[in-house]
Amino acid sequence: MPVYVALLRAVNVGGTGSLPMAELKAICEGLGFIDVKTYIQNGNVLFRSDETEKTVEERLDKALGEKMGKRPGVMVRSRRELDKIATDAPFPDAKPNFLLVYFLPEKASGDALEKMVAPDGEEAKLAGREIYVHYPNGSGRSKLKLPALKPGTSRNLNTVRKLAEMAAEMEGSG
Repeated sequence: MPVYVALLRAVNVGGTGSLPMAELKAICEGLGFIDVKTYIQNGNVLFRSDETEKTVEERLDKALGEKMGKRPGVMVRSRRELDKIATDAPFPDAKPNFLLVYFLPEKASGDALEKMVAPDGEEAKLAGREIYVHYPNGSGRSKLKLPALKPGTSRNLNTVRKLAEMAAEMEGSG
């Protein structure tokens, strides 16, 4: 049974997109997902399911929409995809916490980076349904403008690597 990692958009510890991870886990279990595990408080959940990636993505987004009043946006990746995303990260000299991976709902257009405005020397690389962005001064105060990032959700490379490691462990124990 495949291991999936779901990355939720617009979910955080406090404020508007607040969703306790225990609730997220319960929602996933209610959908019939197996071996559900959450990781840190920003909407990362791992689980097993016989269903396709698109089906689990749609079902989870719908269930969360019912719970939260509006769909947050869910990006699902298989264990293998997440492994490849972590392994293929560009910008080898970047600090992992300064390299963000933006997970998109679908493949970005080939010209997605053309409208980028990077006043602090940010660099971006397009890779299918992901865009890697290196923030040399950190993302907190960055004035980067890149419209293609809007529908996605980001995780820093440390988090991506940890999720890939957790997914591999789950697959190995199944």
